[in-house]
Amino acid sequence: MITIPILMMYVLLFVGLYFQIFLLATFLEEKKRDKKSLPRPSPFPEVTIIVPCWNEEKTLEGTIRSLMALNYPKKKLRVVVVDDGSTDNTRSVAEELKKEFPSVFVYSQNNGGKHTAVNFGIENTKSPFVGCLDADSFVDPQALQRILPLFKDPKVMSVTPAIRVHEPKNILQLIQRAEYNFGIWSKYLFGKLGALYVTPGPFSIFRRKIFDELGGFRNAHNTEDMEIAFRMQANHHKIVNCPDAYVYTVAPNTFKKLYRQRVRWMYGFLRNCFDYRFLFFKKKYGNLGIFMLPFSFFSIFAALYLTATSLTSAVQYLDAKIIKIETVGFNIKFPTFDWFFVDTKAAGFIMLTLMGLTFIMLLLGRKMAENTYKPRLDMFYFMFLYSFMAPIWLTKAVYNTILSKKSPWR
Repeated sequence: MITIPILMMYVLLFVGLYFQIFLLATFLEEKKRDKKSLPRPSPFPEVTIIVPCWNEEKTLEGTIRSLMALNYPKKKLRVVVVDDGSTDNTRSVAEELKKEFPSVFVYSQNNGGKHTAVNFGIENTKSPFVGCLDADSFVDPQALQRILPLFKDPKVMSVTPAIRVHEPKNILQLIQRAEYNFGIWSKYLFGKLGALYVTPGPFSIFRRKIFDELGGFRNAHNTEDMEIAFRMQANHHKIVNCPDAYVYTVAPNTFKKLYRQRVRWMYGFLRNCFDYRFLFFKKKYGNLGIFMLPFSFFSIFAALYLTATSLTSAVQYLDAKIIKIETVGFNIKFPTFDWFFVDTKAAGFIMLTLMGLTFIMLLLGRKMAENTYKPRLDMFYFMFLYSFMAPIWLTKAVYNTILSKKSPWR
């Protein structure tokens, strides 16, 4: 007899399987259509990159130097550093860089949050294209030249980059490297489907006129780069992805830092979904409304449900073993393999298929990020450890959302 929990588990597994197959099929179709290369922008438009910073004295110099190393005419590139009330030497570092690079401009304001710093920079530029770069990120020299040709489509209002982890040093950062490489692959697909719902802080580029039309960034539950994408999609503006415009970010190196970051991200996603709930299941919002947002939203609760089910089964199994030991005593027997005992239930095969497809997606992500299909340990770390970590911050994010408990930046 099939119980309701078992039925729900099968439904969730089949939906997950369908989603993965859909993404792979879409990827294969889109790769056939893609051109091998895109032309360089001509003529070169003026671009302003805003660097909002708060207590970033250790990383700001590397960020600015990476912008100055962009393969782009320096007369057409402006870098606006906005010090958001730092209490360390961030302003001094910025002023020294201003002396070295004439195209660097430095402003200060009272601490108001990242979104106010970015808006301050937007208000102080007239460039037709404007972007943002977090002060702990570094850009590839070719990134800007690869992004701008996508604006040849007049409907494109924003282009997102491909984010990679900068010099991972421990297992936690290696897991994130595999995750970010996977993200390069998935964001490319979401862009093709018109379903991107975040314009990441590290080097997303916008047409400036979009801010004149829609207004600037908002606090948006400390996920301003997500809310602006929701707002653009709600107004039918096109966001695309450039999968070879690489940006490198410093990933959290402790579980505590990673936990706080992901709680903020997930809380922001859930709250933005609530704020823009009118997008859900509406055909006029395309794949984003019909498919991507609903799936992404409900997958959080599906993951928590499957985790709870797995934990319950594990507890029941251990309880049965304890009762057996108390009844017949402890008896060590070395296990022997027999095909008779292999679980042939559909759930087992679906789980194996899901794992296999996930591994294929990780390989595709590595190919797009690093131009090789060679497996690496971080992919296995991701597959077997991430599923134990993610439910922790998902649970906290859902808890914070239900109680309207804000998730702070720091």
